[in-house]
Amino acid sequence: MERETTNNKIIECQKELASLISKHASAEGKQHTIIPTLQLLRASNVSEHLHSIYEPSLIVIAQGSKIVMLGDEAYQYDAASYLVSSVHLPIVGRIIEATPQKPYLCVQINFRTDQILDVVKETDQIWTGKTDSGRGLVVNKTNTALLDAVLRFVRLLDTPQDIHMLSPLITREILYRVLQDDQGNVIKQFAINGSHSHSIGKIIKLINDDFAKPLRIEELASKANMSTSSLHSQFKRVTAMSPLQYQKMIRLQEARRLLLTDSSMDAADVGFQVGYESPSQFSREYARMFGLPPISDVKQLRDSLSLNLSLI
Repeated sequence: MERETTNNKIIECQKELASLISKHASAEGKQHTIIPTLQLLRASNVSEHLHSIYEPSLIVIAQGSKIVMLGDEAYQYDAASYLVSSVHLPIVGRIIEATPQKPYLCVQINFRTDQILDVVKETDQIWTGKTDSGRGLVVNKTNTALLDAVLRFVRLLDTPQDIHMLSPLITREILYRVLQDDQGNVIKQFAINGSHSHSIGKIIKLINDDFAKPLRIEELASKANMSTSSLHSQFKRVTAMSPLQYQKMIRLQEARRLLLTDSSMDAADVGFQVGYESPSQFSREYARMFGLPPISDVKQLRDSLSLNLSLI
């Protein structure tokens, strides 16, 4: 009886959440809102494989389902689950359940690691020492406490006067619920200074900030206070790829974005801007990742009526 009541509560929350997303995101694609950390996404059809970079965020699906590839690993989630990205991660996603009558609807709430740390400091759970890093991407089963907090957060869009006062409080509650759930300890490690996960998080930020520069593993290992072999091992635990593979995905996704948004730039210029000295190497690696050479790929994307730039 208790389980049935819980399931009914979750279904009610999902229905209201879907209704709110439909109300505030009537257009296709990702919509920014008046709450800076809140984005809404709507898609009326299943999608092709879409390359993007997940920021540290919580993603809750109200309707539909999606599959995300991190390296060679697949993560599928739907209205019965939620996804947390603890660091910036280059992924390949595909919406696998959506129709015009029942579109894919989801909420993305961005957060910072210092917000996680603030919540950790207020709990009784104390970190006791270094452990191996965990994945930067986790999927958990949705629960009523978290879903209720997310719903109240999205409801703030209907009462803008309450956003300044209440959004930080509800965000804190949401993060608390995430940390109390399964794999909460994995997420927590990214915020705690001295942990392997925290060190890898700093290296990920360095690579993202200067992705066009050559990758010097010895320097990164020194900044992480690790040996080069330990850096490789811990980095792959978090991202499911090596530092070089990570940098390559960041570079090529940025190159694709530049080619799509700035028609005045040619492929060689873009390749140079993202860190490639050889145009042929850039074209070769671009085609390996996206299936076509830069110019052909961009032309196909621009000619496709199904392309939605806000989803890329």
